[in-house]
Amino acid sequence: MHCRAGCGACCIAPSISSPIPGMPNGKPAGARCVQLDEGNRCLLFGKPERPAVCCSLKPEPAMCGGSAADALRTLAAWEAASTP
Repeated sequence: MHCRAGCGACCIAPSISSPIPGMPNGKPAGARCVQLDEGNRCLLFGKPERPAVCCSLKPEPAMCGGSAADALRTLAAWEAASTP
């Protein structure tokens, strides 16, 4: 499966604890990553400064669902379920 153009859910819903260029302390869940452009594309995609956690996240039907809204809901629910 390939990323859905214009989705950006994986750059918004989950928290990221590792540093991101422009976000040295990572990002909280639900916050839009500063590296997400206006078209919801990652400006770091394919670059060495992209966090490893971002590189390891791969789109799959269970995560992405049928729409960007589905993906955002699913990832937000997974984030909430994994937060102590």
